[in-house]
Amino acid sequence: MNRESDRERCVVLASYLVENRATVRATAQRFGISKSTVHKDVTEILRHVDRALYDEVSRVLATNKQERHLRGGEATRRKYRQLAGG
Repeated sequence: MNRESDRERCVVLASYLVENRATVRATAQRFGISKSTVHKDVTEILRHVDRALYDEVSRVLATNKQERHLRGGEATRRKYRQLAGG
């Protein structure tokens, strides 16, 4: 890929992440690319491309980080409830 398409991709990824309050994992799955690529694009490249969008993405990522233990606990709860036949 060239630099211009990398920049365009990072803006598309960041816009999706912000508009949907999505996780890096969900964004990667939606676009069929790796989590590492999404994370690098929205944390490193985007900073130099669109600072305002970068700031919004940073807020979403910070929220996701604060909530991840809750999501993990809920997933575990659902797993064991399903295993118990509930």
